[in-house]
Amino acid sequence: MERHEIEAFLTLAQELHFGRTAERLGLSQGRMSQTIAKLERQFGSPLFERTSRQVRLTPVGRQLRDDLEPAFRQIQRAVARAKAASREVSGVLRVGYQGAGTTPILRAVIDEFRLAHPGCDVQLRECQLSDWVRGLREDTIDMLCTLSPINEPDLRTGPILRRDPRVLAIASDHPLAQQDSISMEQLVDLPLLGIEGVPEYWMRAQNPPRTPQGAPLRSGIRAATHTELLALAAEGRGVCLGTDLMAEHYRHPQVSWIPVPDGPRISWGLIWRAAGEDARIRAFAGVAGEFARDRPWSGAGPG
Repeated sequence: MERHEIEAFLTLAQELHFGRTAERLGLSQGRMSQTIAKLERQFGSPLFERTSRQVRLTPVGRQLRDDLEPAFRQIQRAVARAKAASREVSGVLRVGYQGAGTTPILRAVIDEFRLAHPGCDVQLRECQLSDWVRGLREDTIDMLCTLSPINEPDLRTGPILRRDPRVLAIASDHPLAQQDSISMEQLVDLPLLGIEGVPEYWMRAQNPPRTPQGAPLRSGIRAATHTELLALAAEGRGVCLGTDLMAEHYRHPQVSWIPVPDGPRISWGLIWRAAGEDARIRAFAGVAGEFARDRPWSGAGPG
């Protein structure tokens, strides 16, 4: 028996009236009669006695009702509890971030989220760049604020929190460090430092393979953390094409941050495992999206 057949049988066993049963289930009376007739053919016995005045259960029908009803009601209660749980925003939500620069906007979003959903606690957890999305896949975090793009079939992308202009970390004793700004065309002979353990498509988005005029750019050493990137830049091992968030929150006495006006802007957004999406994640993503639209942060823009 399929669920709709069980529901039709039990409802008719309660109402003992084809018209009222069909109305309750949103069916035509003819469709209702067909469903019961099909069940009776399957069981090889009438389940109801029908007269012009009344409908009554047969002994076989009563036995089937008594056997089915408790189990079916238990299933209905389980489904109702699951639906209620999926709508409930409670528990703990673990939000990962990559770099201290994203924490101010995340904390602001968390404040808004807590006002709307006081029953859900949010915990911020730092994740290394080289770990990329490992925390999501190993279920040590529920959401992650990271650089776009993310093209992974098991991950879902949420709202973009901000779009940032590019800046360059370069050794302070390098001649280009004395300029007020640097063009992408001036980076042709400088190896671009990268992040280890990340997909090539993601790294190419952070370090474009070519300048706006089509000149090839060189790939350099890859590091695991922001601190390592700055140390390599300070040693003159390469330059780091970052964002103004990095410039605001990561300093090194031998590194200068120089704006790159013609560099492609880069986006910070929220991602999560598609299989792990629940009411907490949907609610946080909704609050974050509204917050980003209503109160764009410095650097945010159409980009």
